[in-house]
Amino acid sequence: MTDRTLTDELYEAERRLQAAQLAGDVEELDRLLHEDLVFTGPPDGRCHPGAKRLDLENHRSRTQVMTEVAEEDLTVLVAGTTGVTCFLGTLEGTFAGEPFAGRLRYTRTWVHTEEHGWRILAAHAGPA
Repeated sequence: MTDRTLTDELYEAERRLQAAQLAGDVEELDRLLHEDLVFTGPPDGRCHPGAKRLDLENHRSRTQVMTEVAEEDLTVLVAGTTGVTCFLGTLEGTFAGEPFAGRLRYTRTWVHTEEHGWRILAAHAGPA
């Protein structure tokens, strides 16, 4: 594959992620999240290894329900089989029944394999 093709695929993977978050599509999230996913960010700014299991469970149980994922800007960089997406946008929904809304920036590090395509290995979020 050429770098351009991988770049196109990464744009598509990021947009599939956003749609899966909004729909609560646990099967698609499972495909897009790496088994060793690490997340750093709200609410406490700490590093959370094992984030895939928790994220899938929050969507599966409807503990987290997204009602809006509105992309304002998306930057994509690919170097070999590693990719980075920088998402800026508004997220709204509920967590454990409590509403939340915010304008956030996510930086996601993706890895590409022939077996799985693009999957998120690490993610960081913060207020924008």
